[in-house]
Amino acid sequence: MKSISRMEGNQGSNGAKRPRITGLTESFVAPRLSIEERIAAGKSLRAKVPRSTHAELALADNRDPTGIILEQAKSRVPELVPIRHARMLTSPFAFLRGAAAVMAADLAHTRSTGVRVQACGDMHVSNFGVFASAERNIVFAINDFDETHPGPWEWDLKRLASSAYVAARFIGADRSDRETAARATVKGYQRWMHQYAWMGNLAVWYATIDMEAVCKVLSSEARAGAKAIVAKAQRRNHLQVLDKMTDLIDDQRRIIEQRPFVVRATHTWRGRPIQEALGDFLEAYLGSLPHDRRQLLERYRIIDVAHKIVGVGSVGTRCWLILLCGAAEDDPLFLQVKEAQPSVLAAYFPIKPAYSNDGHRVVVGQRLIQGSPDIFLGWGDIGGVHFYVRQLRDVKGGLQLEPGKNKPSNFIEYCGVCGWALALAHAKSGDAAMISGYIGKSNVLEDALATFAARYSDVTERDHAAMAKQARAGRIKVAAKKGLSRAKVYE
Repeated sequence: MKSISRMEGNQGSNGAKRPRITGLTESFVAPRLSIEERIAAGKSLRAKVPRSTHAELALADNRDPTGIILEQAKSRVPELVPIRHARMLTSPFAFLRGAAAVMAADLAHTRSTGVRVQACGDMHVSNFGVFASAERNIVFAINDFDETHPGPWEWDLKRLASSAYVAARFIGADRSDRETAARATVKGYQRWMHQYAWMGNLAVWYATIDMEAVCKVLSSEARAGAKAIVAKAQRRNHLQVLDKMTDLIDDQRRIIEQRPFVVRATHTWRGRPIQEALGDFLEAYLGSLPHDRRQLLERYRIIDVAHKIVGVGSVGTRCWLILLCGAAEDDPLFLQVKEAQPSVLAAYFPIKPAYSNDGHRVVVGQRLIQGSPDIFLGWGDIGGVHFYVRQLRDVKGGLQLEPGKNKPSNFIEYCGVCGWALALAHAKSGDAAMISGYIGKSNVLEDALATFAARYSDVTERDHAAMAKQARAGRIKVAAKKGLSRAKVYE
């Protein structure tokens, strides 16, 4: 804080020097635009980027989605990559979930207002869920931050609207309901961004979306489904995981292996003894935690470690599951140590690093836009491979999408809540008033993004079919489908 105390000045009328504050303090004493002025500034951006232009989708002539996916595979564990490909090929929606890098490349050719937020980077309808805050309240929010990075708010919203359209098609909705689902994400975002635009900074910072508030905006039928998701999440605590994922072996709790999805770890992927590697990692991880969380964690001891396969897009990245025990056997703690690779947005929005590694980037992004992050959220590295750490499950849940099992009308309502959660995330990290001023209260942006979503849904269908063709031709390796769904119990 040296710049705060450093003062320079000119000669005053009485001969004394008039203090002039320089450096960091200038940003705190500089005038601020009013909410009305920021809304007006947002409106003025329409002259540069008309809202209707967000319907445009101009794909690059040399576009190669499968090539992008294969390029990502180079930094992943080779024997796991075929599993990732197999999961992506299960449906166009699964393909979209795993193809954040593909869509980022496509979005780079679209128009942007230049207003930046801390973007999720992989915004789709399955990356939301309910979880318990540090105060143990059940809230709804974004729940995946592997790709978080400063970027345009439009990219997140376009990917979310497109995912709503693709997911609606996946569950069997007709064209009208698909469009309505995409529109619902934009309506939710628009409505709540306008609310956040007029709120104070601290009010937005402390804001969360609790389930009582969610239930108030849902129909009675959708509300029942939401309550069922919450009830299931509340059963998904560490004791439930202990019972489901471990067994007693020689009077010791051990993680149950389910090859290739969960495999007990004795060495890292590079052959280093796991105990040796964990020692280095824990030293770095503990250093990333606030002192109170570190003191709490140090009361636990490590019981077992396993390699774990996660998600769709993340398959092939390194991930460990650590079982710890506290005061007694009924005091377990499960930590997930997950590799963090560079964000898919990083190539398009290079910034001066504000973090020591990509695990740090994920943690900073989550703390900034989620509002109620995991108390054990931290980061570290093992042999130069970046990781972040979070609790496994700990009262977490979300909507499961399956053909024939999700009613389109309920899904449409869900999409509106997703738009709400995205608006809150962007309001916490960006200028809500400018974004709200640009969007306005009309249906112009909604119409444009509904058109964009329909167009990108068709692109996703073609990309999925092209990848399947490449798999049949042997260009990409794909694991046998048998047993892939068995890993769901560990998500």
